[in-house]
Amino acid sequence: MRIGLPKEIKDQEFRVGLTPAAVQSLAQQGHQVMVQAGAGAGSGFSDRDYQQAGAKLVADAATAWAQEMVVKVKEPQHSEYEFFRSDLILFTYLHLAAERVLTEALMQSGIEAIAYETVVGPDGKLPLLTPMSVIAGRLSVQFGARYLERQQGGRGVLLGGMPGVAPGTVVILGGGVVGTEAAKMAVGLGARVQIIDLNVERLAYLETLFGSRVELLYSSSAQIAASVPQADLLIGAVLVPGRKAPTLVSRDLVATMRPGSVIIDVAVDQGGCIETLRPTSHSQPTYVEEGVVHFGVPNMPGAVPWTATQALNNATLPYVLKLARQGMDALDADSGLKGGLNVSAGKLIHPAVRDVFPDLVARSAEMAAL
Repeated sequence: MRIGLPKEIKDQEFRVGLTPAAVQSLAQQGHQVMVQAGAGAGSGFSDRDYQQAGAKLVADAATAWAQEMVVKVKEPQHSEYEFFRSDLILFTYLHLAAERVLTEALMQSGIEAIAYETVVGPDGKLPLLTPMSVIAGRLSVQFGARYLERQQGGRGVLLGGMPGVAPGTVVILGGGVVGTEAAKMAVGLGARVQIIDLNVERLAYLETLFGSRVELLYSSSAQIAASVPQADLLIGAVLVPGRKAPTLVSRDLVATMRPGSVIIDVAVDQGGCIETLRPTSHSQPTYVEEGVVHFGVPNMPGAVPWTATQALNNATLPYVLKLARQGMDALDADSGLKGGLNVSAGKLIHPAVRDVFPDLVARSAEMAAL
């Protein structure tokens, strides 16, 4: 198969879809990989690294996209929509629940779009989302600590406190992978940490990890209302695969937080769970609303591309190899990979995405009937 590796163009996105080691694995199996010049530079991989791995360098994005399959990291940007076509397989993060315009463009093109975030492993987990969730969870505390600094507009709180001075309070909504990793970092800094989650079994598991170092609280509107005003750093870590995250924190509740507190919502690319939070970028990561610093960068792992690219490739490469060998037939042999199919031949496929855009489902049905 001919595989294209374009350079990411989302703001400050330095990750790349394939490492030179991944390219070498593909080349050894007889596949051709066309790498756009400079695609790996942000992750520390030179064009020469790719050439030595067996790739062919191409000068522009159009050529990289003109292959049988394109492997990316982030959802295509508007200027890339022109490269969509019906005989192309696209394998990348999509997060369509928050991307109506992209969803419509994918449907109109007839492309086969497989999303990393909805591929399901044999254990029922999300193997291609997990490595980036780990990184994003850890970064949420790292960024939160930075933006609590007074020079960054924050309250001037040191999360770990000092002898004689209370530590900062970190409240985490959701005890999944992101929330767990955020808690590890916050505990390591010496902060007071709360995790709020609906799943009692998950809370019991988290007790085996953290013991009494983390307050583990059952999620209810009353508990959230009690915890949020205490937070120096509020982290949204709620994910519903394929769907928009539910809104758990209203604007009125945000207004009860102390001025200079910080909110980071890791699920902002799925709509986020905090009413006042909107997507930002690494170039302009924060804004202030209701006196609170909001950080809404949807591609947080792009800040650490050397680590993130390799972690992502460790997870995606087995699936890339399957698709390269078998094309779309690979989905029939792997039901978990089939779960990644979001858009196919003009139709919305993934049930969660269909639920978000019922009008698009109806429209495609009408078109098919003509």
